[in-house]
Amino acid sequence: MSKRALILIDIQNDYFEGGKWELDAMHIAATNATSVLAAARTAGDKVIHVRHEFESDEAPFFAPGSTGARIHSQVQPLPDESVVLKHQVNAFLGTDLKAQLDAAGIEQVTLVGAMSHMCIDAAARASSDFGYAATVIHDACATRDQEFEGQSIPAAQVHAAYMAALAFAYANVVSTEQYLAG
Repeated sequence: MSKRALILIDIQNDYFEGGKWELDAMHIAATNATSVLAAARTAGDKVIHVRHEFESDEAPFFAPGSTGARIHSQVQPLPDESVVLKHQVNAFLGTDLKAQLDAAGIEQVTLVGAMSHMCIDAAARASSDFGYAATVIHDACATRDQEFEGQSIPAAQVHAAYMAALAFAYANVVSTEQYLAG
């Protein structure tokens, strides 16, 4: 049995074109995530989908029960793949994600999804802190422009800064091509 798990984080409708919180190049990230998902399924790796819903109908996106909060059609879970519902940035906080990984004897986690600077960052750091060898597929993740003290930071720079920080001490950060090549 495989000791690896693929965790797809927040690849949900609201992040795509026409959604309530569109991310830069989400369609590219989702296409790459789809390739990684196919490889994980073929390899027999555990696959866990993480889906975020805010707890209030007043949420700016991912409102409870909304179409926008549904997992995108490109990465729909198979019946034997679990879906973890989270209400926080960190997929481990207030969920059974760690228990599922531990019950399956997982030692290595691969992370794809959104947003690079929030949920991917939090999950990668938590994974490392919990002792899992973490890999982040950088081109299977997406984010959006940010603003700090009146300065606009383009999504590509936000993404690169977070990937560089994760690669420094928390995760192996590779492209889809590199990952699929082994």
